[in-house]
Amino acid sequence: MTKYILVSGGVVSGIGKGVIASSTGLLLKTTGLKVTAIKIDPYMNIDAGTMRPTEHGEVFVLNDGGEVDLDLGNYERYLNVTLSKDNNITTGKIYREVIDKERRGEYLGRTVQIVPHITNAIQDWIERVSKIPVDDTDEEPDICIVELGGTVGDIESAPFVEAMRQFQFRVGHDNFALIHVSLVPDMHGEQKTKPTQTTVHALRGLGLLPDLIACRLLLPQPLEPATKAKISMFCHVSSEQVFGVHDVSSVYHVPLLLQSQGIVEYLRKRLNLASLNITPEMVSKGQSLEARWRGMTKGQERLFDEVKIVLVGKYTDLKDAYMSVTKSLEHSAFRVRRKLVISWVESSHLEPETQESNPVKYHDAWRALVGAGGILVPGGFGQRGTEGMILAIKWAREQKIPFLGICLGFQMAVLEWARSVLNIPDAQSTEFVSDTPNPFVIFMPEISRTHMGGTMRLGLRPTVFDPDMEGWSKVRKLYGGAEKMWERHRHRYEVNPAEVKRLQDSGLSFVGKDEKGERMQILELKDHPFFVGLQAHPELCSRPLNPSPPFLGFISASCGLSVLEEQLDEQARSFRPPHPEKSMVSEETLRKSTQEHPLANGTGNLTESF
Repeated sequence: MTKYILVSGGVVSGIGKGVIASSTGLLLKTTGLKVTAIKIDPYMNIDAGTMRPTEHGEVFVLNDGGEVDLDLGNYERYLNVTLSKDNNITTGKIYREVIDKERRGEYLGRTVQIVPHITNAIQDWIERVSKIPVDDTDEEPDICIVELGGTVGDIESAPFVEAMRQFQFRVGHDNFALIHVSLVPDMHGEQKTKPTQTTVHALRGLGLLPDLIACRLLLPQPLEPATKAKISMFCHVSSEQVFGVHDVSSVYHVPLLLQSQGIVEYLRKRLNLASLNITPEMVSKGQSLEARWRGMTKGQERLFDEVKIVLVGKYTDLKDAYMSVTKSLEHSAFRVRRKLVISWVESSHLEPETQESNPVKYHDAWRALVGAGGILVPGGFGQRGTEGMILAIKWAREQKIPFLGICLGFQMAVLEWARSVLNIPDAQSTEFVSDTPNPFVIFMPEISRTHMGGTMRLGLRPTVFDPDMEGWSKVRKLYGGAEKMWERHRHRYEVNPAEVKRLQDSGLSFVGKDEKGERMQILELKDHPFFVGLQAHPELCSRPLNPSPPFLGFISASCGLSVLEEQLDEQARSFRPPHPEKSMVSEETLRKSTQEHPLANGTGNLTESF
């Protein structure tokens, strides 16, 4: 029987339920257990694909093309698992499933209601997905962490809370535990317990009794013994069931913070984990994981030398919009033993118009850029700020500063080259100027122009390295010299195949293409310390103990050529792919994405192709 741990939240959202859920799963993995995770998002959207990054944070993409909540990125990074879109439940998905059943007559004419039909659909979904293998053992997980988004008491969460109330009886007491995360505010030095008392009272009134209360403090001070005792008394739990989660130097310390307070021992007793069959091999793997994680966190505390990265983006007001990018930078910095310092530059602030309207922001942005050890331009959508990105890329190329462009950053590097090297000042993307006479980036012919959700080129895709560039391509060396690499994609636009020859003849090398050689997926400059662009999003597959190869190369180059050479040699010896070399994208989707491209030979008419 799979064991389930529900993680709920109270008082306010966004206080770290995802990190606490991931950390709990990691600790259980260190005991040799197999762990999976599910995120419940109570919004009506089918998925996160159409949500604004500035409102909801990053859209995380999975191997199967699922566009999901960023917390699934936390699960994959901490647990080193590969999840599917079904691991993210939304109200929209559940209601669509129930309505589809009603339309097919599966309810035999009965009135369809929230209880029991919606709540049963939620429980069935969780039980089904919790059985799916997610790691290299290819075996059914022992533990499923279920995170309920939002806070207890939200109207939209009500069906899910009721479903979980029923679910605890479906699976049995020994197979269900609840961790409730609640804010403990500090008021002028006094830790207040009333918000936690109130939210726990509301939770109990809904039929769910917390087994553990994780008290989140937004300060570096730990939970005081008197506060712990008071929460224990008024929330009907023992003191050993109350944990403090204060601010620490890094989120990677949270598992160790929870472990030090006995969370593993409590869950071992509460869920009767001794009844599970854990092989000696899995126990050994768990011990190795714990040792490596401790080594990483201890090493992080001793870092003094800095690596300074400037991130030039368009959603910098909300740092969560680039969650996976910043995590990938962190993972690589750990590997090269450097302290990461990120300067956030709003790309529009680099543009001449800002110099006139707000000279302070303009000069601050350029001051940060010229002091960069490395310049990164991440993904995004829309024209705003793209001219600033192009200016940043030009600076990196001409000044020989290490550069990494992701998705939109890759496309902007192509436009910068076309404008500066090919001397085509009006080179454009049809995303910004639909009728441009010089389209160097175009809308992909097979992509829908009428439906937005789930219609991009999504999921795990292969890139084949050009064998003619094997001797010098740093990107290929970072992937251990492999002939092919797999990374996740999320885009609607691509480099215009009709312009590829002109770009390559002028010195811009496309070292990686799709399997038919028609889509350009990696660019690199030979005579540059590190100038790389990828159409894919390699940040989505980075792990704390196994950094993304392009990010590792970028961070290494930003530390100096000697560090880069060291890591290239290390990758040649010990590169480990972040996932099995297979695509979880459907055969039909992959076939469509690799079909004969209408502009591949430069013979197609751009207007007719769309």
